[in-house]
Amino acid sequence: MQSFYLPYENSRIHGAIAGKGKDLLICLHGFGESTLPFSRLVPTLGDIFTIVALDLPLHGKTQWEENRPFEKEDLRAIIHLLLQAQKKSGFSLLGYSMGGRLALCLTEMMAPQIRELILLAADGLRDNPWHHFVTQTRIGHRLFKHITYHPGFYFWLLNTGNKLKLINNSLHRFANNSMNTLQKRELVLNVWTIMAHMMPNRKHIKQMLAQYRIHTLLIFGKYDRVIPSSLGIRFMDGTFPCEMMVLDKGHQLLTEDLGEIILDKI
Repeated sequence: MQSFYLPYENSRIHGAIAGKGKDLLICLHGFGESTLPFSRLVPTLGDIFTIVALDLPLHGKTQWEENRPFEKEDLRAIIHLLLQAQKKSGFSLLGYSMGGRLALCLTEMMAPQIRELILLAADGLRDNPWHHFVTQTRIGHRLFKHITYHPGFYFWLLNTGNKLKLINNSLHRFANNSMNTLQKRELVLNVWTIMAHMMPNRKHIKQMLAQYRIHTLLIFGKYDRVIPSSLGIRFMDGTFPCEMMVLDKGHQLLTEDLGEIILDKI
C-alpha cells in the first residue's frame, strides 16, 4: 500500500492506499495497530475497491498536534478531506475493534454517503462501565492514571478475579497483555483520553442504517471473549439490512482469508 498524508489543522493524518476498484473502502484499525494489516485485503478486494486505511491519532505515522481530544467532528472533517482527495462523494466503511467504534460514530454523522458498513469485532456495540467511568468522570480518569504508574493493585485484582473464575482466561490474558508494561499502560491511558468523546449513539445509528438502507456486515470470532458475537445478535434487530458471521477465530480477524469472506457477502 502507498503512503500519503492529509494535512489537518496542526496535524498530519497518515494513510495508505491500494487497489483500483471504482468504489472507495475506508478502513479504521484497532487499538495499538495501524494501516498495515489492511494490506491483506488488497489481493481479493482490490479489484472492487480502492482501499484506503488511516492511522488514527497516537497510532502509526499520524501526527496529532492539536493538544486536545479527537472529536467526532475531527473524524468527519478528515473523511471529507479524504473524499475530496479521491474525488468521491460516497464510500464503504470497515472498522475493526476500536476502529469499529469510530466507524459507528461516522455512520451516525455520514449515513447518506455510506454504501456498505463492515464491522469486525467492533467496539461500541455495548456500553462498557469501566471505559465510561475512566473516560467520562474526573475521578475515574485520576484513578486510571494512578493505576498506570502504580499497577500492583490492578494486577492483584485481575489475577484474583481469574482465580475465582469471575474473569475468564481469554479476557485475563487480553487484559494482562494490554497492561503488562508501562509503555502499554500509557498508550491505553492516552488513547482512552484522546478518544473519550467517540461514543456512538446506537439507537440513532440504527435509525440511520434503516433510513438509508445501508447493508451492514457484522463479523465476530467464535472464541473472542473481548467482543463476543452475542453483541451482534443484540444489535441486528431486524430494522435495517444486516448479516452476521461468526468465524472460527478469536479477536484477531484481519487475516489473509478475510477478503474472500467479505467478497462473498457484499
